[in-house]
Amino acid sequence: MKATDSPMNHLNRNFCSICLGFILLLNLSLPTPQTGVPATSLFAQPPAVKTGDWPYFLGPEQTGISAETGLIDSFPQSGPPLLWEKRIGTGYSAPSVLGNRLVIHHRPEKGEDEGKEVIECLTADTGKEIWKYAYDSDFRDPYGYNNGPRCSPLLTEQFCFTFGAQGKLYCLNIKDGTLVWHRDCLEEFDVPPGFFGVGATPILEGNKLIVMVGGKPDSGMVAFDAKTGKTLWHNVGKDVWNGTSTGWERMPVYKWRGNEKLSSYSSPIAVTIHGKRHLLCLMRQGLVSLDPEDGSLNFKYWFRSMINDSVNAARPVVIDDKIFLSAAYQVGSALLQVEPNGKSYKELWRDPTNMLTHWSTTIHHDGYLYGFSGRHERGATMRCVRLSDGKVMWETDGTAPVIDKVKRNSLTGQFQWIDSGKTAPWPFYGRGSAILADNKFIVLGEKGTLAIVKVDPKEFHEVCRTSFPQINYPAWAAPVLAHKKLYLRSESHLICLDFAKQQSEKKK
Repeated sequence: MKATDSPMNHLNRNFCSICLGFILLLNLSLPTPQTGVPATSLFAQPPAVKTGDWPYFLGPEQTGISAETGLIDSFPQSGPPLLWEKRIGTGYSAPSVLGNRLVIHHRPEKGEDEGKEVIECLTADTGKEIWKYAYDSDFRDPYGYNNGPRCSPLLTEQFCFTFGAQGKLYCLNIKDGTLVWHRDCLEEFDVPPGFFGVGATPILEGNKLIVMVGGKPDSGMVAFDAKTGKTLWHNVGKDVWNGTSTGWERMPVYKWRGNEKLSSYSSPIAVTIHGKRHLLCLMRQGLVSLDPEDGSLNFKYWFRSMINDSVNAARPVVIDDKIFLSAAYQVGSALLQVEPNGKSYKELWRDPTNMLTHWSTTIHHDGYLYGFSGRHERGATMRCVRLSDGKVMWETDGTAPVIDKVKRNSLTGQFQWIDSGKTAPWPFYGRGSAILADNKFIVLGEKGTLAIVKVDPKEFHEVCRTSFPQINYPAWAAPVLAHKKLYLRSESHLICLDFAKQQSEKKK
C-alpha cells in the first residue's frame, strides 16, 4: 500500500467482501436465551454428513472439498443446464443443503419482508418454499456494501442455526422453521463495531455451538449449548493478546489499549492433531488454539497486518499437524507445525508475497495449496503454492484461455465471443473462489465467471467457462455443491445448475 493511501481507500469497493462467515454470542453473566419451545424437549445433534450434503460453510469437511463424484467434466459456452432460479434479497451468505432442504439467509430490499433478515428453507431440487422465518434488521454497512447477512446457515437433522449481520443468533426447527431459541450478541456483549458487520460462521462441536463473538474484555470466542443457547464458556481477549510478540518493528510487544476489535471474518474450525482436539480461530490479532471443551488456551500466534483498516478472513487450513494461514494487506502466509504436546508449535516458513488470501479459503491437495491471492480485483490471481516451502508453482489472472477468443464491446463494456458474437464471461477471475470435487476445481470469479479447472501443480489448465446473467459482481459467496447440483448466489439471485454427468458421458 502506498503511503498516500487514505483509510477510506483501504476500505474502498475492492476491500473485503467478507469472508462469509459468523461471529456470535454471550457471556456467562448475560441474560438467558429467548426460546420458542421448552428447552427440555430438545437435544442437539451433531451434523449428519452424508455424501452429497453441504450442511455448513465450505461444505462437508468445512474445507471447500466434497467427496461427490459423477460430475460433469466440461460444459458448453452456454453452461450446464439451469434447473431453477429464485430472486432473493441481498447478502453474502452461501446456502447450505441437508438432504432435499436448502436454507438461504438473505435480506429483501422491498416487499413484505423489507427491513428484515429472512431465513428461508427451500426444496433443493425445485426451489419451492418449505418455510420462512423473518426478523427485523436495520443494519447498514459502514462502507457501502450490501446490508444482508454474511454468514452461512448451519444445518443438522433437527436444527438450523444462523448468525445475522447484527450479531443476532437464531436456532430454528429445521422441519418447520419454528423458533427454538435466539440470542442478540451485540446487545448482550460489549462488541466493538466491525468493519462490515458480523462475518465469521459458527461451528458445531458436539453439543457446543462455537461462535466468534468478539466481546470485550475476554469473550472473543464463546461456546453455547446448541439445544438451549446457554453460555458454556468464553475466552480470548486482553489476557491472551496483551504482551504478545508481534514481529513489528514499531511495536515488537503488543500493548493492549482497551478499544480493540477482537473478531475477524474467518470462521473457526475444530480438528484433531496428535490425538488432541483443537479449536483453531484466526482472530483479528492472529491464531489461537483453544480446547473446545472448556475454552482454555493451547497456543497463540500473532498474524495480522500493521494496517489498521484490514481484516483476516480466510479460514485456517489444516494438513496433518500443520496449519496454513493467509491474509491480504501485506501479510502473506505462514505454515506452522504443532508439536506433539499440543501446547506449542514451530514456524516452518513465512512469506509476505506468495499467497495473500483476501477471503476465499485456500484448498490443499496432495502437497499443494490452491487459492486466490490479492487485495483488489485488479491484480488478483489464482495460484498454486507448494506446501513444503511456500514456492509459487504457477499463477493466473484467468485471461490466458480466452485471450484470443473474446473482445470487448466498446458500447456496452461487456465481452463477446469473437466466433459467435454472444456475450462471453468476464475474462478475469479477480478475487474468486473455488471448491474441489471429483478431481476438478469449480471456480467462480467475482464477476460471475464459472469455470472448471484441472487439478495440476505443474500448470494452470482451464477446461471450460461460462456465465449466467443472474450471477454478477459481486459474486463473493463460494459455490455450493450438493447431490450433483451446483448452487450460486449473487446479491439478487440464487440459481441451481445440473452438474451430474449424463449417461452418454459416463460411457465415454
